[in-house]
Amino acid sequence: MKAQYLLIGEIIKPQGIKGELKLRAESEDKTRYSRLKTVYLMENGQYIKRRVLSGRANGDFAYLRLEGITDRDMAEAVRGQLVYVDRSEAISLEDGKYFICDLIGCQATDENGREIGTLTDIQSPNRYTDVYVFATPRGEMMMPAIRSVIRNVDVEAGRIVLDSGVLSEIALWPDSPEVRDDEG
Repeated sequence: MKAQYLLIGEIIKPQGIKGELKLRAESEDKTRYSRLKTVYLMENGQYIKRRVLSGRANGDFAYLRLEGITDRDMAEAVRGQLVYVDRSEAISLEDGKYFICDLIGCQATDENGREIGTLTDIQSPNRYTDVYVFATPRGEMMMPAIRSVIRNVDVEAGRIVLDSGVLSEIALWPDSPEVRDDEG
């Protein structure tokens, strides 16, 4: 099931004395912060709607002024909170692109239907390719998220189909070095 709210940042500190918030930006589209009208903060297990007074981005950081947060002390009180947008206000994605929150938890199989594991994390070590991390019966398995191995993604069904031939060549397992050393 797709999440209604999508993470766009984490409040890391107050910025100045007038209540502006500095966020670690979690969106690839940094221009979105200047167009935001509303965001949601998680407070006591509830998504609380906040009107955005102003927004901007610089590098990996975004800066927001929210209604009701008017000074440094109020901004300090929300340090560490996560900032979300409603899915209806999310950025549009190109075909073949997915929100991370929609992929996490998907079950992976190979093209013959054999279970591989559950996607538990997506790492972005560089700007060229992500690394998918799966929990499998054999242990944690990592692989670059490249088209040659990913045959199909169906976020509605929570399924990812991987090419077993390519996967056998690129998958990293905790015991892989020992297996390769024994082979030869």
